[in-house]
Amino acid sequence: MSAKTLLIAAGSLVAAALLGGGAAVGLADAAGALDGASTVTVREVAPVQAESAAELKGAGLSVNQIYRNASPGVVQITSTTAPRTSVDPFFGFQTEQPAQQALGSGFVIDKAGHIVTNYHVVEGAQQIEVSFSNQDTYRATLVGTDPSTDLAVLRVDVSSRALTPLALADSDDVRVGDPVVAIGNPFGLDRTATAGIVSALQRNVTAPNGSNIDHVIQTDAPINQGNSGGPLLNARGEVIGVNSQISSPNGGGNVGIGFSVPANTVKTVAAQLMKGGKVDRAFLGLYARPLDPEVVSLFRLPVDTGLLVERVEKGSPAAQAGIRGGSTSVVISGTDYTVGGDIVVAVAGKRVTNLGELRDLLATNKPGDKLEIELYRGSDKKTVTVELGRQSSSPRG
Repeated sequence: MSAKTLLIAAGSLVAAALLGGGAAVGLADAAGALDGASTVTVREVAPVQAESAAELKGAGLSVNQIYRNASPGVVQITSTTAPRTSVDPFFGFQTEQPAQQALGSGFVIDKAGHIVTNYHVVEGAQQIEVSFSNQDTYRATLVGTDPSTDLAVLRVDVSSRALTPLALADSDDVRVGDPVVAIGNPFGLDRTATAGIVSALQRNVTAPNGSNIDHVIQTDAPINQGNSGGPLLNARGEVIGVNSQISSPNGGGNVGIGFSVPANTVKTVAAQLMKGGKVDRAFLGLYARPLDPEVVSLFRLPVDTGLLVERVEKGSPAAQAGIRGGSTSVVISGTDYTVGGDIVVAVAGKRVTNLGELRDLLATNKPGDKLEIELYRGSDKKTVTVELGRQSSSPRG
């Protein structure tokens, strides 16, 4: 079975950490921030004269043009964790673990010095240093992190003339087959460009904290350890995603399946991180799965589409609104189900048939908002009002 691999290179050529588990079923994902300030290292090549606006808006650019335009804004990030002392649980011996260094990528998004990268690139970092092409080293501020989307924003205090921001595209316009270019620092090799196409859309991958990342872009452009946080660019040289993971057998190298967090997610998350240092997400607290035709037939359910509520977290907004989870565990065609719970068919007047639709609806609301949820309990149709809560810093349930 393939594992999705975080694209961070520890030290110079150390293998990437593996993400554990599959996508969680339910709406109890969480967001959080890495406390404290860090320092970061960014290497940037000298600015290159960009193509004219007319050229950028016209026919697609060549890989060389995209590279020349975008590479000045792509940075290399080096983060260092503090030394740790571990104690043997049986004999009480203390072992000193040296500081660990990790390499990743990132890119500049504005003239104020904000840089987008992956959360896992700076996770646990005590020291992050930033060095530009003239070898000057700067301390950077860790503005905020969002483990639930594996994104982080940094800021460096340097002259705006030294910064080349990359434009974020509308990732909803991306189509399968579109040509793409990835620029990053695989295995610590500065600003490497690789090219390919968009292989698939609407993928779901697991974030470092176990949450589900929706609408992910899949590409066959070769990306490897150290590419984490680097941009995936379209034919106009605009960022359509942040390269975050690869799928590879036994944690090996690239096999042509890479995943990028879409630019529209980056826009939303980065804006909140720059405003308050964290992402404030609404929390519902139910675990559900789309109705399966076989389940509908076997249990003579009143609707063909909707979300079967399998579990409701105790004390959650869903529980307080009276939504009920299942009570009976069954196995149908080799798949475990918990049946007997409510079936959610609409939220805020909009039909929901899968978890992505429910997550998207929740994303347009904030903690404290009230939503009407239509559901079936047995053959009876009901409407309940839920006051949304706030997600904690790690997945619940």
